[in-house]
Amino acid sequence: MKNTIINSKYILVLSALIGFTSCNEIDDVSREEAAEVLPELVSGSADFTNYVSLGASFTAGYTDGALFIAGQNNSFPNLLANQFASLGGGDFTQPLTDDNFGGLAAGGTRIAEPRLVFGGSTPVPLESLVGPVTVSTDIVLNNPTGPFSNLGVPGAKSFHLLSDSYGNIAGVGSYANPYFVRMASSPSATILGDAMAQSPTFFTLSEMGANDVLSFAVSGGSGVDQQGNLDPSTYGSNDITDPNVFANVLSGLVATLTSGGAKGVVTNVPYITDLPHFTTVPYNPIPLDAATAGYLNSAAAYGAYNAGIVQGFAYLVGNGLMAQVDADTEIIKRTIQFSESATNAVVIMDEDLTDLTAINPALVSMRQATAEDLLVLSASSFIGTEAVPGNPLSVNGVAVPLADKWVLTPEEQLAIKDATDAYNVTIKAVSDANDNIALVDLNTILSELATTGISFGNYTLKANLVTGGAVSLDGIHLTGRGYSYMAYKFLEAIDDSFGANFIASGNVPNPGDYPTNYSPTLQ
Repeated sequence: MKNTIINSKYILVLSALIGFTSCNEIDDVSREEAAEVLPELVSGSADFTNYVSLGASFTAGYTDGALFIAGQNNSFPNLLANQFASLGGGDFTQPLTDDNFGGLAAGGTRIAEPRLVFGGSTPVPLESLVGPVTVSTDIVLNNPTGPFSNLGVPGAKSFHLLSDSYGNIAGVGSYANPYFVRMASSPSATILGDAMAQSPTFFTLSEMGANDVLSFAVSGGSGVDQQGNLDPSTYGSNDITDPNVFANVLSGLVATLTSGGAKGVVTNVPYITDLPHFTTVPYNPIPLDAATAGYLNSAAAYGAYNAGIVQGFAYLVGNGLMAQVDADTEIIKRTIQFSESATNAVVIMDEDLTDLTAINPALVSMRQATAEDLLVLSASSFIGTEAVPGNPLSVNGVAVPLADKWVLTPEEQLAIKDATDAYNVTIKAVSDANDNIALVDLNTILSELATTGISFGNYTLKANLVTGGAVSLDGIHLTGRGYSYMAYKFLEAIDDSFGANFIASGNVPNPGDYPTNYSPTLQ
């Protein structure tokens, strides 16, 4: 059985003709003459003299599971600042890391891992290809000096922009963020405060709301009842931010940022479950031969469990605690059955199933996954391993069900969608009510990336892991080319709302200048 199951680590599937009207007169129109037909760049009503960006990991330029110099240089705010420079924009400063390995250290002790790289078929840790590296970006030993124009903080939720303890090194590991520790003007500084201290004339406020649902999603969800509602008794660091709290925070952020007359761009929140972090690992990656499947279906394995489920629901129905039709539905849902096939579904824990352990402690709430469940990307390296090393009867995802942290059930997905929709109602209302605010629709952008793809220059960007070109190797954050498209959409929104003409004048990032993959040898 071990050899049959271990092969499930294959789960990451990787799956202009130019014409001339007169060939004899090609040189008649030079590049310079072609450029002259474009209108002169104008700023409209926007003032780009002092641009400050606020946000989370996308703003910072996080990519391939880490923050590193090359990714920061390709952050969408830095690409915007390059265009703003033609209209009087000043220096754009970023809290650059110390290397291109990625990762963080604190007093020489590693607290965040280096970046991912392409290993030939799947994303792999950098050190698996190049050997051990020294993470030199150390929040104790070598923090850079601000102020910084780019205040993107990986991991920040909306309300963290107002926290006066978020940059306190004493709180790292609990209430503080090591990335903000690197850039905060003082241990009691806030992200918003450090932005306003620079008197911005223009700002971007991006991804507000994304981490407010993302941390819940990447942890497999928690605290959701059978109707997909949040359970306040389970709130913690990974829980979804209450939409009412988000509304108050966002309204306050925008009011403060525009209080001096600055204009800016905000984004709405995408449906994060469209990201390849949640769509790459199939629910049914288990290959089994006839003998192994037969054993798993026998009384010695899941056969006894299946019989116990029938007895447990018979008890509930017989005592008037459940309707027969509901019992029958759940029995079908919970029956575990394997076959001789390459596509057996994994076994998962599901806290939303009826609790039968009071009847029989062995009847834990587990079932086989369906196409409606989403497995997180990290499950790809866990499924098929042995819970007890050397024991082929302890294979995770088969003999041992996957814990909740590996799976987003439909109820948990509903909670994410409901919160996202509520956040986006707030974002649109705040944007519509303020003439100094433009809106970028990240929700539609990710939907298009995940379905039809998006044409950008000579490329078609899609959300597929590794091959799509838009999303980096961690399955969540963008590639350099993806960030260049994000910058393009910001410029488009600035043109539409403030009368600039970046698009029409050709002052936009060239997608071919930005990579979809960084070499393992980049240092």
